[in-house]
Amino acid sequence: VQLVESGGGSVQAGESLKLSCGASSYKTYSKYCFGWFRQTPGKGREGLATIFEDGTTTVADSVKGRFTISQDNAKNTVYLRMNSLKPEDSAMYYCAARPSYDCYSGSWSSVGWYNYWGQGTQVTVS
Repeated sequence: VQLVESGGGSVQAGESLKLSCGASSYKTYSKYCFGWFRQTPGKGREGLATIFEDGTTTVADSVKGRFTISQDNAKNTVYLRMNSLKPEDSAMYYCAARPSYDCYSGSWSSVGWYNYWGQGTQVTVS
């Protein structure tokens, strides 16, 4: 499966962005769970949110209340809506996927839990 992120850019503090993650080469799109991560230079990837095949979501405490994950199965796309952005939200944002049959064990926020990754989209908040 191939994942392509888009929607990043440069915004002012307090503004919003909606990132998209398009999934291709699926036989059946809905049989994956997805996660969003971010990474700044010199630091590891931070798990932000995950969404399961049935629509169940989990959002990290660090961004809860500001970030929302959602999916559109018809468009094979997962989204990350980010509100009230802060300069410390500046990072490269990545989308990741794991086969759905294997999504109910382990830690969704662990980088090694996912099988597929996109190339990332840069978000800069000033």
